[in-house]
Amino acid sequence: MTTERIILGIESSCDETAAAVVRGDSGCRRREILSNIVFDQMDLHSEFGGVVPEIAARAHAEKLDKAVELALRESTFPLKRMDAIAVTVGPGLIGGLLAGVATAQGLALGAGKPLVAVNHLEGHALTPRLTDGLPYPYLMLLVSGGHCLFLIVRGPGDHERIGTTIDDAPGEAFDKTAKLLNLGYPGGPMVERTAERGDEKRFKLPRPLMDRPGCDVSFSGLKTAVRVHRDQQIAAGGMSEQDVADLCAGFQAAARDLLAEKSRRAMALFRQVEPHAQNPGFAVAGGVAANLALRTELESAASANDFRFLAPPLSLCTDNAAMIAWAGLERFDAGIVEPALPRPRFPIAGNSRNDLWAGKKGAKV
Repeated sequence: MTTERIILGIESSCDETAAAVVRGDSGCRRREILSNIVFDQMDLHSEFGGVVPEIAARAHAEKLDKAVELALRESTFPLKRMDAIAVTVGPGLIGGLLAGVATAQGLALGAGKPLVAVNHLEGHALTPRLTDGLPYPYLMLLVSGGHCLFLIVRGPGDHERIGTTIDDAPGEAFDKTAKLLNLGYPGGPMVERTAERGDEKRFKLPRPLMDRPGCDVSFSGLKTAVRVHRDQQIAAGGMSEQDVADLCAGFQAAARDLLAEKSRRAMALFRQVEPHAQNPGFAVAGGVAANLALRTELESAASANDFRFLAPPLSLCTDNAAMIAWAGLERFDAGIVEPALPRPRFPIAGNSRNDLWAGKKGAKV
């Protein structure tokens, strides 16, 4: 039997200051986002072409109280009605994590509420439970910021990593490509928008690790190839708007093809590891999951392999506190209590398989 909970979530791991209230139960019979407040910092970081940690930390400190106040007001429930407070403790920028954890600790102490530490990546990984009630186990492609993971998700705190990036993550590659081409910040949406008017076949770009077995991915070589083609075009007379669009389209197509093929391999491995899973789900989450070209290709791959495809609404792809509140709800119900200590590096899962190539310095988690 599961109990209905009301949870306040706080997220401040990078450049979004967020607070949210969710109501539901870990059996997913009821799932409701009562409020979801997000303050982004794009105007603060855009002139630098990326997130400046010190500026981000200061902005979090200034906005967290307001975000919590608005989240509680919009939910119509006061702090005393919360069953617990969930907060992101990592991975992320230490300044932002400190601000979020300090705020959550103060609220929990003042209101006498339990404090639930949440891994930011688990927030993304459990989002399909919040949005669609997806039953365990399921396959997850998590593409968030500097992370790219294929996970078998079996429950809160119970994840198996079957693939990861050995260098750059897709989000990093999109951002660095945008910077190479002077498209502005944030890079992912700018590359996607520019690619719409480009010819993806004009520039021959690599699909790294496609010739190697397993589900690991690499984006460093693809990013380098974009820079080489850019330099060649500049040397030949300069980059036109069409050159930029074609290069964006080619880059996006390469990233799409790579992730789709590795997803097919992950689905095959999931079938081997979880042979009794009925109508299994394949979910994608994280900021890069907002890319519609990627979503379309992944949905096609899932359909061809008899997996149910799920992707969160665009508002829940990027960092938000609703996913933290939901992960906190599931962890609270499961009795998972860990110290709420900021952890800039915080792997979500280990890899029990030794047949995956992890690169010279080990797989990136």
